[in-house]
Amino acid sequence: MSRLFRSTTLHFILALLIGLGVGLLYSWRLSPVTYVDANPAMLRADFKDQYRIVIAASYAATQDLARARARLNLLGDADPTAELSAQAQRMLAEGESFETVRPLAQLATDLKQGFASNPVSISPTPFPTFNTPIADVTSTPEETQETAIEIEEEATTTPLPTVFFEQTPLVPVTVETNAPRPTFTPTPGPGSPFALVAQETVCEPGQAPRMQFTLQDSRRREIAGVEIIVTWAQGEDRFFTGFKPELGDGYADFLMQADTVYNIRISAGGTFVPNISAPVCTDPNGAQYPGSLALTFQQP
Repeated sequence: MSRLFRSTTLHFILALLIGLGVGLLYSWRLSPVTYVDANPAMLRADFKDQYRIVIAASYAATQDLARARARLNLLGDADPTAELSAQAQRMLAEGESFETVRPLAQLATDLKQGFASNPVSISPTPFPTFNTPIADVTSTPEETQETAIEIEEEATTTPLPTVFFEQTPLVPVTVETNAPRPTFTPTPGPGSPFALVAQETVCEPGQAPRMQFTLQDSRRREIAGVEIIVTWAQGEDRFFTGFKPELGDGYADFLMQADTVYNIRISAGGTFVPNISAPVCTDPNGAQYPGSLALTFQQP
């Protein structure tokens, strides 16, 4: 009885393994699953990143914010703006150039503020003009005299026909004047100069000292994608605004070291601020510690 039971069990396990193998062979090799017209929300995370890069590149060319928002919604992200900013930060951390990351940051900024920062300018296209060359014909006196004699002979030998003209009253022609097409005036971009308008000491016990930058345009709207260069005796660091949208589109920060003097340059406008160092703060117990600085730059 036990031998029969073991034989039946062995046969059952062998049949199960054979069936599993045949099923895997059929599903993986003979007839694998093929996705057709799949929803972008089903893509892998790396494919979604490529999808966002393509959307941002298209938006940089067309400035069609509604279409870019509709395309991002197909990915099914809970917060498309946060996903764009997070991807931009990941790409910078992986060593990607800022020129590659800029469209993502710009799209995230425009989605947050609700309008395009750099609308496409529309201007009428001038009609081409053509220069018709004029042939310079020079006749000799002999040729002119011969031609005049021929014309006189033809005029004397051939009677001129009588032509009757019927006078037609002239009708004034109305010429339509097209109004000029409107042109969009872009808002001041990062190319305008910046000036340091505010510098405040921020005391945060237990926090590392930082420079907290806020860059604004002339209307006090924060600007993303502006490069900031910080130099000191031992080195240099470059970074951009707009990669922490939860703190502001024009926000950026830099960790400072105590007893180190820094120089700041806003590369877009060439603003230079020298001799910046961590301020000294005092806690309630009288102990001193290095504080942070809040620096606000604004376009005139």
